[in-house]
Amino acid sequence: MYRSHSCGELRASHVNTEVTLSGWVQKSRDKGFVIWVDLRDRYGITQLIFDEERTPKEMMEKAKSLGREFVIQVTGTVIERESKNAKMTTGAIEVLVSKLEILNASVTPPFTIEDKTDGGEDIRMKYRYLDIRRNPVKDSLIFRHKVAMEVRKYLSDQEFIEVETPYLIKSTPEGARDFVVPSRMNEGQFYALPQSPQTFKQLLMVGGMDKYFQIVKCFRDEDLRADRQPEFTQIDCEMAFVEQEDILNVFEGLTRHLLKEVNNVEVEKFPRMLYDDAMRLYGNDKPDIRFGMEFCPLIPKGETFGFSIFDDAELVVGITVKGCANYTRKQIDELVNWVKRPQIGASGLIWIKHEENGNVKSSVNKFFDEDYLRFFANEMKAEKGDLMLVLSGETNKVRTQLSALRMELAERLGLRDPKVFAPLWIIDFPLLELDEETGHYHAMHHPFTSPKPGQLALLDTDPGAVKANAYDLVLNGNEIGGGSIRIHDKKMQATMLRHLGFSEEDAKAQFGFLMDAFEYGAPPHGGLAFGLDRLVAILGGQETIRDFIAFPKNNSGRDVMIDAPAFIDDAQLKELSLKLDMKA
Repeated sequence: MYRSHSCGELRASHVNTEVTLSGWVQKSRDKGFVIWVDLRDRYGITQLIFDEERTPKEMMEKAKSLGREFVIQVTGTVIERESKNAKMTTGAIEVLVSKLEILNASVTPPFTIEDKTDGGEDIRMKYRYLDIRRNPVKDSLIFRHKVAMEVRKYLSDQEFIEVETPYLIKSTPEGARDFVVPSRMNEGQFYALPQSPQTFKQLLMVGGMDKYFQIVKCFRDEDLRADRQPEFTQIDCEMAFVEQEDILNVFEGLTRHLLKEVNNVEVEKFPRMLYDDAMRLYGNDKPDIRFGMEFCPLIPKGETFGFSIFDDAELVVGITVKGCANYTRKQIDELVNWVKRPQIGASGLIWIKHEENGNVKSSVNKFFDEDYLRFFANEMKAEKGDLMLVLSGETNKVRTQLSALRMELAERLGLRDPKVFAPLWIIDFPLLELDEETGHYHAMHHPFTSPKPGQLALLDTDPGAVKANAYDLVLNGNEIGGGSIRIHDKKMQATMLRHLGFSEEDAKAQFGFLMDAFEYGAPPHGGLAFGLDRLVAILGGQETIRDFIAFPKNNSGRDVMIDAPAFIDDAQLKELSLKLDMKA
């Protein structure tokens, strides 16, 4: 028996009990006549004691040889500590060791295995198995497990059935780039790794499964960032014989359940916002509604302002920052420089202060008299002590720029409290999105999304005006889930694919299996997929997903621990019928 107890469970009630513990040496303190060793496992830390009076000399020498991260087994008696540590759950006791065995020695680790380590991100990713020993990463993985278990519990109680779908599937031209896998037995042909189980879950609805879910790996070959990985995990769900309202109610329930069981937070309101209103008021389709700063378009008093920066603009819009009229010129210049960065791309920023004394000052005083400035303050509902920030230009660009500025200010002002949760449904997305470079439309979600009832005819006359029967669930400014009511009629699906530029032959080659299935009594159906990695991070009070994934990739999509991706040898290439010079 390697252990009778874990390193986190011994208490004062165990005094005089003989125990066996196993774990890693966190640290040791050698005072010559006495040695203390902190022994760590997943459950906690227990202090061990060796002393000259009660410990044989041979064992004392062995204890002196212990280094950090040695794996050891000890047997001993639990005794009361003379100097108790109230910060440790085991701080009332220590173990007087009678037997010590070194199970495995360790070289000195490249960084300290402590909550606040001296290791940089790159070195910790290279030695991820060591990083996992640290409490912040270990606790994040345990937290992820808890969330996943609560998801399974809730959905199972709602009569959802977990079904596994294939990982080796067919590549399709929609969505992000596929990761492809060559087939040895089918020369020149390739599988693709699924970007989602979309078509399979629809086929399960045709198969009568009624309510399906799966916590599933998905793969997208796209650019990475803090909340994106080439392989990620979805809570993938589908339901038959449902309308949008049914789906929103079920997954509001799941979100409430998670917030209550995982965070002990009660959330009652799940407001709904039209996509068009989200763009108009916040400049993006995943607004953080924990704070204000809604966009306010500035309406001219006359036909023009006599100010070209406004008059030549497609949109003039601003936000009011409460209580910040006392910003210094240096602070405002920082904001101006921030929006001018290439990542934001604004040409400048206009500021207006509604000062505590009632005066209204701005960076454009020479262009606008006080009446105009007060008009702006009135339009923007600015009160004494408030700061107004205004951008102008092309509508979509200005909205994106001001949205980024709004979030930056919220971070600086501490308005994004990770312990406060504000969910929001965004509904009525456009069905199609125009690619300005090619002039062609593509599906904003995916080609299986149904248009809103009664809008199908608009595809022929005004495709950009068609709304999708689609919805996203936003939490604290992050999209955590999205879905739609699907097309379940072969004729409608063919029409949709035609408008997306598929020829009849291409549509049949790519999606014929799905449209054929629709001929065998496909029920109305729809679903939603949560991004588990992002959801777990937000519930855990963070927005970076990496620490909630056991073995993540870096920002270049590499696993620096196992050095992947990597070249394969010529024999493998030949076996796969790949003749490319991969090493060129």
